[in-house]
Amino acid sequence: MSKIKFQGNASGTGTTTFQSANTSSNTTFTLPGTDGSPNQALVTDGSGALSFATVGGTTSNALTMNNGGSGDASGTTFNGSAARTISYNTIGAAATGAANTFTAAQTFRAASAIRSEAASTQDAIVIAGRAGGTSSYAITLTPATLSASRTLTLPEPGENVTLGYLNSPVNSQSAAYTLVLADSGKTILHPSTDANARTFTIPANGSVAYATGTVLTFINMTSQVVTIAITTDTMYLAGSGTTGSRSLAQYGIATAVKIDSTTWLISGNGLT
Repeated sequence: MSKIKFQGNASGTGTTTFQSANTSSNTTFTLPGTDGSPNQALVTDGSGALSFATVGGTTSNALTMNNGGSGDASGTTFNGSAARTISYNTIGAAATGAANTFTAAQTFRAASAIRSEAASTQDAIVIAGRAGGTSSYAITLTPATLSASRTLTLPEPGENVTLGYLNSPVNSQSAAYTLVLADSGKTILHPSTDANARTFTIPANGSVAYATGTVLTFINMTSQVVTIAITTDTMYLAGSGTTGSRSLAQYGIATAVKIDSTTWLISGNGLT
């Protein structure tokens, strides 16, 4: 017998039919002995034993996005140990077979910290003000029109990162010294307490790739000459165009500017 058919009760004329699958092996399902709770479903243990159980995860493990409007910030929460809310505005309709796209002014919020939204015709990232500030203020990052992808690598927490200076920090050196990348924008000082001739060396681009436009400043406060040396790159003296190492006299100040990948121009007072 491949079917079980139930005739409708006295008030009905239809029938209900259960039909076996087309199978070449015997299968036995054992029904549960008692009824389940409301909204439970009949599930199997994988070995034919059936029981009633609640199907699906709890709201703490579910992610649901609500449909914009006045309820924009009240979507169903999802969580691990603490609840979080994600909300979004209406998704634009898509043609059959095409991917849905977001309409303008789309907003994503996670604990009111960062969101992505359209700004006029350009995408933007908006970082909301922190607690204790004015909530209506935010930092908006809007990309330029690009012809290729760009990657910005953020530093690790606690990493010492220099983006530039509003002043020129002083790096005092009382020994022969080869400059490093962190000296970009700094002043290399030969202090009056070191009464010895010293050599300060600008390394080659191949070992320290300073950005074009990097400025290095040198000051000598002693009667002993400071030699400003260059390695395999080229350093021109402003005005004359001669190349090579330069001497900086007492109370002298010199500034070297990188004008291309392997070329520097240096000028100053007390510089020969």
